[in-house]
Amino acid sequence: MGKRQIYPKVLAEETQLGPYPMEKLKRVDKPTISITDNVQRFDDREHGFSRAARGDYGPLAQKEFPRFVPKYPVSGAQLDMTAYLAARPQGIEASSKAPLPKDPEVLSRHIKSVGYFLGADVVGVCELPQYAVYTHYTSIIGGQMEVQEVELNHKFAIAIVVDQGYKTLDGSTGHDWIANSLSFRGYSTCAFISRLLADYIRRLGYPARAHHFFDYQVVLPPVLLLAGIGEMCRLGGIVLNPFLGTRFKAAVVTTDLPLAIDKPVDFGLQDFCKKCTKCADGCPAKAISRGDTVMYNGYETWKANTDLCSKYRITSQNGSACASCIKACPWNKPAGWTHDAVRWLVQHSPFLNDFLIKMDGLWGYGKQNTENKWWFDLETVDDVVQIPRTMRSK
Repeated sequence: MGKRQIYPKVLAEETQLGPYPMEKLKRVDKPTISITDNVQRFDDREHGFSRAARGDYGPLAQKEFPRFVPKYPVSGAQLDMTAYLAARPQGIEASSKAPLPKDPEVLSRHIKSVGYFLGADVVGVCELPQYAVYTHYTSIIGGQMEVQEVELNHKFAIAIVVDQGYKTLDGSTGHDWIANSLSFRGYSTCAFISRLLADYIRRLGYPARAHHFFDYQVVLPPVLLLAGIGEMCRLGGIVLNPFLGTRFKAAVVTTDLPLAIDKPVDFGLQDFCKKCTKCADGCPAKAISRGDTVMYNGYETWKANTDLCSKYRITSQNGSACASCIKACPWNKPAGWTHDAVRWLVQHSPFLNDFLIKMDGLWGYGKQNTENKWWFDLETVDDVVQIPRTMRSK
């Protein structure tokens, strides 16, 4: 008896599950960039924000670090909720396993469906490579930040992607007061979804852990690549999804629940990014390379200057963080048949990429659409919300 006779179509067939047709993308055996056997595990404390906090970027960045998110009221509220979720215990699995189907493909489609039901925009599954596990990470315990060594041996990783919001980004310059709120729209929602999904899996009798902002034990890009969320792009160590661009944040749930894995995707991005430098041209920190890919820690990647990026986002006095590269990217588009047609052309007619990149500029994409600016420009200084200091003379 076939799956279709046993299970509903949504669990038995490769139909579209989420809001985007991920099931229609071309799948390949390996990611479209080279990954060698020499990838070294990374220490979470060496990220740009951690380095800023300990003074590596100078006294101004160290001073501004604690306030660069909460200085805008919306992102401050989002930050508090994300930290609250991170501080809560993860919990343990039930003492007995639930009577689930034995078919990993059915279980995978079920778990993806749960993710979409909870609000995810894209969900993918891969085996968890050990090189994607941090050596150390900083956790919140009893309201205090503590460094711990990481030992994580779960077999599978479920990638959860949340859109940061096209319409709001359309109304933004990309580096103004709403920029951090865009990030934390993704971070806070990812934290909520991943926590619920991990708890659900534990209630089925299998170990599971949510990894989200303030509580990541895994490095996101390799998981996103292997789970078929997207391809590596010019932004440097960042994965681009064909329907969202890089306008998303992600969380991961690691587990031993037996799942079927997704393959990496190929939608023609490598040739496109080689010809397109719009993210680099639009970066106010000048942190994005306009050159070719290089090998870095076992990866083929466009190497961005994370020091310049982190320092700019933390110390900016004219806004809260930055999303200029996301806004400038031609893949940052709303849903629609015209953009679907362009995606098809990028994959099937790469000789048109130069033309498509030029037309993206002529059509006016990447510019601020003030009609979609719904927020007020505000800054919190010493617990007082006021007109930003840099705008008072304007």
